[in-house]
Amino acid sequence: MTNPYQLYCGDSFEVMQGFADETFDMIFVDPPYLISNVGTSCQNGKLVSINKGGWDKDSGIEANFEFHKKWLAECKRLLKPNGTIWVSGTYHSLYPCGFAMMQLKYHILNDIIWFKPNASPNLSCKYFTASHESLIWARKNKKAKHYFNYQAMKEGNFPKDMIKKPHCQMRSVWSIFATPPEEKKFGRHPTQKPLALLDRIVSASTEEGAIILDPFMGSGTTGVAALRAGRTFVGIDNCPEYVDIAEKRLKDALNSKPLL
Repeated sequence: MTNPYQLYCGDSFEVMQGFADETFDMIFVDPPYLISNVGTSCQNGKLVSINKGGWDKDSGIEANFEFHKKWLAECKRLLKPNGTIWVSGTYHSLYPCGFAMMQLKYHILNDIIWFKPNASPNLSCKYFTASHESLIWARKNKKAKHYFNYQAMKEGNFPKDMIKKPHCQMRSVWSIFATPPEEKKFGRHPTQKPLALLDRIVSASTEEGAIILDPFMGSGTTGVAALRAGRTFVGIDNCPEYVDIAEKRLKDALNSKPLL
């Protein structure tokens, strides 16, 4: 790829099928949680119905599982032999994803807890306040030799992470604030991840020049982190509005000073 990024607006499976085997060094996936017609959430301090769009509709346990297994199988085909995949989610989606990954014989390296110090309150007062999301980090199989930037994670500067102690190993619980308003200046996405989270993931698991895929890219946070770190990015989303936001964010990132 000569261009540092390529964006596709379309069905993720159809687009991924057009890529050659073993193309990507790392894949980050924040898949649909498939909960938009089954509950409520807190937004701006108010209780609202969950309805992110048709792409997030619950189709039942079996159909949801097959959906996750399908894209995970395609991702495994696209990963380079020593590449790794990150899967982000909550209890709505992470359990079926983890089971599907075990069936597909991925080798799980870590489960990461992303703690949100500024998480939204639980307005129902009927259960504990959700203040974290989880991530699974895995390689293609047990024999693969994945890349891990141990030194950057141990000695890096993470001033806003109250858990990370200077010159100590990075633990599997990360304290990172939810997405700040300035990262939504080009538009809003209902499940947008903070750039600090993706900056850390890209730095930890890829080398400079790596090719990164996000098949459900939303507003393009993975791409922004990739460009900031000197990586190449390929992003897919089926919503033209979000692809447009991602395009604006990536162009803005190219005009900004890179991290490396």
